[in-house]
Amino acid sequence: MAVQDIMPTWVGATAKQIARGVRRGDVSATQVLADHLDHVAKADADLAAFRTVRGGEAVTEAEKVDEQEDLGNLPLAGVPVAVKENTPVAGVPTWNGSAAVRTPVAEADHEVVRRLRGAGAVILGVTRMPELGLWGVTDDGTAVTRNPWDLGRTPGGSSGGAAAAVAAGLVPIAHGNDGLGSIRIPAACCGLVGLKPGRGVVPCQLGAEDWFGLTEHGMLATTVADAAVGFQVLAGRAQEKLVPPQRLRVGVSLRSPVRGVSPDAPNRDAVAVAGRLLAAAGHDAVPADPVYPTALGLQGIATWFAAAAADVRAAGIDRRDLQPRSRRHVTFGDWAWRRGYVREADRAAWRERSIGFFADHSVDLLLTPALASAPPPAASWSARSWRANMLVNIRYAPYAAPWNIAGLPALVVPVGRRPDGLPLAVQLIGPPGSELLLLGVAGQFEMAAPWPRHAPGYPRVGTGSPASA
Repeated sequence: MAVQDIMPTWVGATAKQIARGVRRGDVSATQVLADHLDHVAKADADLAAFRTVRGGEAVTEAEKVDEQEDLGNLPLAGVPVAVKENTPVAGVPTWNGSAAVRTPVAEADHEVVRRLRGAGAVILGVTRMPELGLWGVTDDGTAVTRNPWDLGRTPGGSSGGAAAAVAAGLVPIAHGNDGLGSIRIPAACCGLVGLKPGRGVVPCQLGAEDWFGLTEHGMLATTVADAAVGFQVLAGRAQEKLVPPQRLRVGVSLRSPVRGVSPDAPNRDAVAVAGRLLAAAGHDAVPADPVYPTALGLQGIATWFAAAAADVRAAGIDRRDLQPRSRRHVTFGDWAWRRGYVREADRAAWRERSIGFFADHSVDLLLTPALASAPPPAASWSARSWRANMLVNIRYAPYAAPWNIAGLPALVVPVGRRPDGLPLAVQLIGPPGSELLLLGVAGQFEMAAPWPRHAPGYPRVGTGSPASA
């Protein structure tokens, strides 16, 4: 029986399943796209995941994929993909989270978009983010983006629209970027796999100065295999294979980078479950706490401020047009820069110390909570005070930022659920060059304790059972 005979729609299939179906002629790229566009039209009114859906343009792109004679070397052949709205897509304005910071229609694709298209992906649309990508909650003056697991909760940020789209099956995978946790936080909120590659692995070229080297591009996915192929395409490493790792020694830490903030009971339990999964896979899980200097938090916050200010200056934005929370953030950024609180030497020192952690503790990887508490409410945070936004972000998601400052690869993987039904996750961090190792361990988690690929009730269409990818 052919796959199309049991597939009333390709919505809900993985990226690898779709690409395989398109390559072998089970389905056309145009049909896959039509299925997903129909699902977006039905479901996104509740979620507000997309800023722009490229209906006609995407159909033309899908037709071009179908016209190609040789699809064998396209790992994402016909796969609908979403791109975060701060990353240029030819023919679309680059919104950057609000009309105040929107730039004109892009004349050319960003390099990561070019690589996605080169792998056969079809760009379905661009996903929402908070203004300037500054916050771990996603909303703006026009819409509040909602978590498919609970419409009353945020999907996280700043790649919140991307995470909501994937968790609801609007697209099988989505592009995001991560300056202080903006892939991993939404992945944790929405029960997805989210990888932040290490520094320099994927071309960044984002904003004024790539947030002083903190920002990386990556993908959000429902499976480790999809996360791996997305990473390999963005990194230009499509020929590398993902293999189960041999016995590892993994450090385990609950210590919070932020004094006075600690993980709640469900997040502590998630780390305990992950430790048992590591042991079951033949690895050794041992206590190993990084030492987060007090100065690290101050340096990170100062860089967060200054990055926003640098982006505003470079884009020639009138800061009076910004949301009040962003305007104050930028003002503090100017002050931090003038006072000399943003120093490459400080970031380099933390990077060296972080790399040394693995040798000092004789561990291959580090396991931490992904979040400290449940995702905050989905609300108009853009209309609330800067202080309210700062407090909610720092209190619920303190674990991601140190690894951007260090430039180390880090990954979030789902592990069970909270008592209220929302997904739980943990974070794995590795030394430079360990992206495939992190994915390999996440794959062992997935094999031993599979997670729901989509939020309950999504996709809101009847799905069949595609052949295994």
